[in-house]
Amino acid sequence: MHSDLFLVLLYFFFFFFEIHTIFLHCGITMLGMIWVRACSALVGFRAPTCVRSLHSFPGITVAQIDEEVAKLLALKAQLGDDGKTQFVLKTPKGTRDYNPKQMAIREKVFNTIIRCFKRHGAETIDTPVFELKETLTGKYGEDSKLIYDLKDQGGELLSLRYDLTVPFARYLAMNKITNIKRYHIAKVYRRDNPAMTRGRYREFYQCDFDIAGQYDAMIPDAECLKIVHEILNELDLGDFRIKVNDRRILDGMFAVCGVPDDKFRTICSTVDKLDKMSWEDVKKEMVNEKGLSEEAADQIGEYVSMQGGMDLAERLLQDHKMSQSKQACAGLSDIKLLFKYLQLFHVTDKVVFDLSLARGLDYYTGVIYEAVLTQASAVSATNEAQNGANAEESVSVGSVAGGGRYDGLVGMFDPKGRRVPCVGVSIGIERIFSIMEQKAEASPEKVRTTEVQIMVASAQKNLLEERLQLISELWNAGIKAEVMYKKNPKLLSQLQYCEEAGIPLVAILGEQELKDGVVKLRVVATREEVDISRADLISEIKRRTEA
Repeated sequence: MHSDLFLVLLYFFFFFFEIHTIFLHCGITMLGMIWVRACSALVGFRAPTCVRSLHSFPGITVAQIDEEVAKLLALKAQLGDDGKTQFVLKTPKGTRDYNPKQMAIREKVFNTIIRCFKRHGAETIDTPVFELKETLTGKYGEDSKLIYDLKDQGGELLSLRYDLTVPFARYLAMNKITNIKRYHIAKVYRRDNPAMTRGRYREFYQCDFDIAGQYDAMIPDAECLKIVHEILNELDLGDFRIKVNDRRILDGMFAVCGVPDDKFRTICSTVDKLDKMSWEDVKKEMVNEKGLSEEAADQIGEYVSMQGGMDLAERLLQDHKMSQSKQACAGLSDIKLLFKYLQLFHVTDKVVFDLSLARGLDYYTGVIYEAVLTQASAVSATNEAQNGANAEESVSVGSVAGGGRYDGLVGMFDPKGRRVPCVGVSIGIERIFSIMEQKAEASPEKVRTTEVQIMVASAQKNLLEERLQLISELWNAGIKAEVMYKKNPKLLSQLQYCEEAGIPLVAILGEQELKDGVVKLRVVATREEVDISRADLISEIKRRTEA
């Protein structure tokens, strides 16, 4: 009996704090609440003696007490905890915030990519961040499990977009568009295991360039590879390789190696892991998990180890096995043509025909390609000096671009099944950012987070109105200018702010300058000062900052 009573009292003590909020909002007396909860506690602990005592009270039953307690707990849930709940301030798994310095780096990368896309004649579109679930279903093979599904919203089953390609195909079919060259930069979402240090997130940007339309073979495909080459060269990330293959070559290879038709896609997904796993592990998955014979797996192993250029395509066309597959021969002929065009674009030094490249997405039908950094030179050199032989591991980001031909995807959405041939490439922007951020950290050069050209400062007190009048003139002339939000700031504080923010020029106003109708223009880096007439100030600022 004593142990039961102790438990009852302990339970009551904690409950008092639990429902204190309810007391403040309800007209129930404290004494009445204690009585109800005490009785409820007695019942909850099932102490026989206590329960008998409870039944001795006239006009109250256990069921009534349970009902009242349930009402009170429901009311507590509605009222909440008045904001007293403690929680951890963090971003969701696989996401991150970006500070001004990181955003400045991102903006520079975006501008480089957009300039390249526009240079090749692309126009831009946008699509919703979520799509009907059925739009995305069945387009990504084994990766479909990574799609984020949303709760039922008014009768529509929705999912966050997994990439920008499937929404683009839906857009073409819905609007009956048969020819377009477009780029699209937007966020996509994947319920993946994030590797933040390698630029792998659950929410991330994709930068897509696609050409839709019926054109002669391999001309648009070659341009996509040229675009990848231009972007990676301009960003100066280090040495890279662009691996190319063809889905028809893969399918033909699987057929001649004895892979059953119904296992083509699942075996393709396994081959796609060769950039992350050894051949032994890939073979083990094929045989033990996918049910492929060891003989077939060994034959695949012989082919996927091959790399080369146009010469490899010619050699495989003469291969006694591969030559038996019409699909493979068609793909090999197109690879030869592709390399011919790439030679004209002067990019074959970075492109390699690699039979291990698979890209597991189901919608690819022809040429596929992937760009991989082989050495993040600027970063690895610094890290190697600091961290020794394992430095390269810290900047290993893998694939930074990928794409291919998907001639059948639009037809999946068209009511009449009309095909619109498409080819495109997606730049792995987050992985590029990981490299660029580390390069910025290793560089002594300061990253500017604003584009302010000049600071309007004062050398004496009581010149706020004059400063505001001058900065208004500069803003109206399109000059990026800033002023301190104090009536009488110290000149030294204003100059120090310019040095910290990287602002190149200072326009200094003083009583003498106002009398003479000039502004003292100071170059922050050299501390050189020169008097400029108010009439010539705007043209002088532009001359010095827009060169």
